[in-house]
Amino acid sequence: MSTFHMGLIINPLAGLGGTVALKGSDGVAAEALARGAEPRAEMRTRQALECLQPLVERIEFLTFPGPMGADLLEEMGFAHRVLGHLENQTTSAQDTRHAVEALQQSGVALILFAGGDGTARDVCSAVRADQPVLGIPAGVKIHSGVYAISPRAAGELVRRLVEGGLVRLASGEVRDLDEVALRDGRVAARWYGELTVPEEGHFMQHVKQAGMESEELVLVDLADWLSDSWEEGVRYVFGPGSTLHGLAANLGIETTLLGVDVIQDGRVIARDVSEQQLFDLVDRHPARLLVTAIGGQGHIIGRGNQQISPRVLRAVGLDNLRVVATKRKLGTLEGRPLLVDSGDPELDSAFPDAVRVWAGYKEELLYPLGWGD
Repeated sequence: MSTFHMGLIINPLAGLGGTVALKGSDGVAAEALARGAEPRAEMRTRQALECLQPLVERIEFLTFPGPMGADLLEEMGFAHRVLGHLENQTTSAQDTRHAVEALQQSGVALILFAGGDGTARDVCSAVRADQPVLGIPAGVKIHSGVYAISPRAAGELVRRLVEGGLVRLASGEVRDLDEVALRDGRVAARWYGELTVPEEGHFMQHVKQAGMESEELVLVDLADWLSDSWEEGVRYVFGPGSTLHGLAANLGIETTLLGVDVIQDGRVIARDVSEQQLFDLVDRHPARLLVTAIGGQGHIIGRGNQQISPRVLRAVGLDNLRVVATKRKLGTLEGRPLLVDSGDPELDSAFPDAVRVWAGYKEELLYPLGWGD
């Protein structure tokens, strides 16, 4: 089973002002400590991580030194790597932003962060739009829609992801109150942006259970979504398989069932291409690669689509790969990860630990990925 790499950021000052009636922690951490406030972010993070201890052999955290994560992970026995350093004993918003940037560069599948609305603002200011994050509520103010309802809920949601449960991606708003105005008795909220966050999905207990989704209708929904989002001049590579063949049919496009086809501006420009033909079409040209999973097995690269070679994958870019699979098909994996076997171990290891899966109209799931080790 592959190791799941996850980022962890703790804002050790989050929540300090609540118990001492300061209505927040922004800019008043020293005063809160002077009034006898006790840090609570580490305790709240511990509650979340306790849910993950049964999976300790399957997770490696990337984190920042001391109170920002390393101390707690060391104490709880989680494998972890420490990135960066702290300039001062008291952490700052800048430390949070630096941590986000470093974790993104390391390619973590998910950034878990503990704090309040101010922390969410700091994360929002540094994170990429497509980087999944999840907040552990530890602050005084939790108005943002990027936090789980409790620390344990955050831990259970991450556990579900690592175990291969279906976890939907959504957009969560980052909102914060003006604490200066709040201390003057005025409530003034402000929208600061949105983050990509996982939502609680559903396990597929039995593939043929009554009331499950209709694959045909899902393909209609997916076709509507793709039709709404075609990018002019971009070449869309459709891999083999009945899912993508059915998706193309709902777009009014005839593709080969077991071949690889290239579509641009709504029409097939190359059908059943070889590896060389495919490379020539995507090399130095904007492209998107759509693949599906082999039902019950989970391979997305290296089984039946060898035309999508390592050099083709590098030319397209892993960021431009999307897996298309219904929840029914993912359910046949029974929690096992999707798999890649490109023939290039270095490239395989560059894939993320979890990939985005298009599963319905504007419905994306985050699903674990491995390479058969």
